[in-house]
Amino acid sequence: MPDDIADAIPDDDTAEGWALVRAAQDGDTQAFGQLFDRYHDTVFRFVLFRLGDRPAAEDLTQETFVRAYRRIASVSYQGRDIGAWFVTIARNLVLDHVKSSRYRLESSHAEVADVAPATLRPGPENEVIAGATHAELLRCVAKLGEDQQECIALRFLQGLSVAETAEIMGRNEGAVKALQHRAVRRLAQLLPEGLR
Repeated sequence: MPDDIADAIPDDDTAEGWALVRAAQDGDTQAFGQLFDRYHDTVFRFVLFRLGDRPAAEDLTQETFVRAYRRIASVSYQGRDIGAWFVTIARNLVLDHVKSSRYRLESSHAEVADVAPATLRPGPENEVIAGATHAELLRCVAKLGEDQQECIALRFLQGLSVAETAEIMGRNEGAVKALQHRAVRRLAQLLPEGLR
C-alpha cells in the first residue's frame, strides 16, 4: 500500500488490520490467521443473525474466510476497516444461501446469547428476564423487511458505522440513515409497551 494511503488510515485498529492484510499478501499465513482470529466472531454473529441456523452459520463463516484467503491478494485499502470486506463476503454468501434450493423456508431464531458478545451477556439472576426480552426483540426484528433487518444487524449487532453499512448494503449513507430510522421507529411500534 502506498505511504500516502497508509497515512490516511484513521485509527490504530484499522491500521493494524491493514498491516496484517499487507503481510498476508506477502505470503505470511500467520498474518491471515490473525485476521481470522480478529474477525471470526464478527462474521459469525452477522451470519447467525441473518440465518438463525448455527450449523449453517458455522459453514458460511468458514467459507467466508476461505474465499477471503483466496482473494487476499486483490483487496486494497478503501478508507475503512478490513472487517467490512469480510462482512461483505459473508453477506454475499448469505444471499446465495438464501436463494439456493438448499435453504429451508422454516426459520429458527438463535438465542441472543449466541449472537451477543460475551461482555454483554446478563448475569444468572437476570437470565430469564433478559432471555424473554431478547426473544421478543428478535421476534419483532423478524417482522421487519429484509433491508431493515440487515441494517439493524449491521449497525447495532455488528456495530458498523453508517459508512461501512452503506458500503456493504450497496447504498449511500443518507439511504442507510433513513432505513435505520424507519426500522427503529417500526421496532418501537412492534415492541410491547414495557420493552420500549
